[in-house]
Amino acid sequence: MNRFLPHVTVAAVVTDRERYLLVEERNRLRPDATVTVFNQPAGHLEADESLIDAVHRETLEESGWEIALEGYMGLYINTAPNGVVYHSHTFLARPVRRTNETLDDGIIRADWYSLTDIQALECQGRLRSPLVLRRIHDALEDRLYPLTLIRDLDHPDTAS
Repeated sequence: MNRFLPHVTVAAVVTDRERYLLVEERNRLRPDATVTVFNQPAGHLEADESLIDAVHRETLEESGWEIALEGYMGLYINTAPNGVVYHSHTFLARPVRRTNETLDDGIIRADWYSLTDIQALECQGRLRSPLVLRRIHDALEDRLYPLTLIRDLDHPDTAS
């Protein structure tokens, strides 16, 4: 991966009754570390894939949950400690059903957390990036745009 080119990723803020879906994963920046980190279901956009298809796929692969998208939260840009710049397209979603118990390699588990729980994880330095809590605060502020904001001429069937 070229750390000088932005990496296009997707993330889902999945909310249910004031709880948020997070995945616990091995720290990929320090594979030898015993401390795990927490993140929203997220991952890289694959070749010939729409953003909407990617967020559905990544959420299912990392958490086992099918989701329904509520809207587009926006583009979040962050430079990781290793210098890689991420352009993360973030969506607000609600859970539909848990369908898959097998999670992506590196994912330990997916579970539901309150805002207080997530703030405690931040204090422990266990959030994968500052984006995790920023996205949740933005969701609480209803920073949401219609899915039709995304104009994907290569994938017209996934516009909304």
